Order: sequence, then C-alpha cells, then structure tokens
Amino acid sequence: MLTCDTYLMPTSLKEALEAWAAAPKGSRLVAGATDILPWAREGRGGDVHLPSMIDLSRVTELCGYEVQGDRVRLNANVVYQVFLEDKTLIRLLPNMPYCAAWFADDQIRQQATLVGNIVNASPAGDGIPPVLTLNGEIELARLDHGAVASRRMPVSDFITGPGRTEMAPGEIATAVILDAMEGYGGSFQKVGLRRSLVISAVCCTALIKTGDDGRIIEDVRLALGGIGPRPIRLRDIEEMLRGRQMTSELVAEASLKPAEMVASRSRVEYRRAVTSGFVEAAIEDALVTLGAPKPEPDQRETLHA
Repeated sequence: MLTCDTYLMPTSLKEALEAWAAAPKGSRLVAGATDILPWAREGRGGDVHLPSMIDLSRVTELCGYEVQGDRVRLNANVVYQVFLEDKTLIRLLPNMPYCAAWFADDQIRQQATLVGNIVNASPAGDGIPPVLTLNGEIELARLDHGAVASRRMPVSDFITGPGRTEMAPGEIATAVILDAMEGYGGSFQKVGLRRSLVISAVCCTALIKTGDDGRIIEDVRLALGGIGPRPIRLRDIEEMLRGRQMTSELVAEASLKPAEMVASRSRVEYRRAVTSGFVEAAIEDALVTLGAPKPEPDQRETLHA
C-alpha cells in the first residue's frame, strides 16, 4: 500500500514550486501518476509511506500546448492520448501518434504524460526516442528569490543515465519543446514480451522527408531506446542516408550499423538482432506514410522482429 502524510494539489506553478521547495525529503511529484505504484512496488516490498505527494495535474500553466513558429511547446500535463486525437499534433509530430498507439491502453494514455516519461529517464521509455528525433528541449522551473525562473536544455543532455537527470533540487519540469515536422513521414517500432501494454525491450523511431519524386532522402532522423543506459540518436546513420537515393540496399546497409551500439547488460544478442530489423522497418514504414508501397515481410533485407 502507498500512503502519504499530505496530498497537495496546487493550481498555479508558483504554488507548486513553493510546495515542492518546502516538501520534506522523500516527497514525490506526480502528474498522471501512472508510474507511482510501480515505483513503490519495485524492490521495496510491503507498504511505502511518503511524507508528501504533490499532484501537478491541476496546475494551469502546465496544461495544453502551443505552436510557436517551427516549434511546438507541449506543457507538462499533455497526455499521450492527445497525440492520437489532435489533428495539429498529428500533422506536426508525425511519429508521436505511432508511439502513443503502442505506448499503453486507453486508460493509461489518458493519464500518462510525455514530460513525466522524460523525467523518469528509463532506458526503455517509449516517448524519449521520438523526442530525440524532434530535437526536444526540456524546460525546468524553479523559484529565484520568490519569483518563477526557468531554464532549458536538450533532452539528450538532460538524461544522464537510467533514472538519472540534470534536474536540480526544487525544480519542476514544465514543458518539452519540439521541432514541428510537417511533411515528414513518421514511424515507431517496439518489442517486449508483447508489442504494447508492456515495457520495451527495444524501440526505434524514424522521421523522413523525401524530395518531390519520393526517391531522394532530403532529411532523416532516427533514434533507439532500450539498447543501453539511455536512448540515443543515430546521427551517423542519418548522415549516411541524407541526400541519397532510396534503395532497399541502402536501407539494409544502414540497418546493420546500430547493432554495434547495443550496450544493454541483458539479452545482448537478441537486442542486436531486433535492433537491425527495427531500423530497417522504421525507415520503410516512415516512407509508407509518405506514399511508398509497404514491403512484404519476405522483402525485408534483414530480420524484422
């Protein structure tokens, strides 16, 4: 059982920061609160008691999103279900709907937040690889002499290892800011004990833009999760593909390279095999969303797990 001495629901960011600054050691912040019970159960056994739990779900400044030129600001309470329903976000963040579809069931998607997924910093966090391809920056708020101050940093720098981030004491993550990628094709691949409703063993995401004839890769962004201590962008492979004419041979060549990057301590050979297949599938499926024909399973140049 999870219990706490106090359960607070601030309605403004300043109020939340004040409560967080005053909270006793061992207190927890929650938004969707989908991870709090798994956290309490993991390796702890029995009852878990917190001095304070601060629920951010009613903080006005943390709700909604805003398109800011070529960037999209997603405030911290934006939940995964929005990526399946909001036409603007589906158009501007074309790999997020596929991520959300595999992320969990309807109930969890209605509660779980993308920013919460980032702050948890799991190596297998489904939302982090898409955020990396979208050049995500996280915004962190703090109190500075009683006033709200904020800073931003790339999500790739914010996450330093499993469950570890650059968040300072007293800070609250308020938003993630992403590139708007209208006109790109997007995809997301995932494998675990099942393909959804489960923590990923490996996940891969792609964003691709082609020329008018659909043959030349104008831009491509790829990222992997579950292969090491934190998700990574595949920048070397992006550079290899960018500006090239799309062929099955090129995709097959690109898909073999990420297997060398697997640094997980468990099921290494399995993850290497899956990784190669997923990079190939992610590229091809992103192209399908741009109108390319969908390959048959026996046309995959490498294993598509």
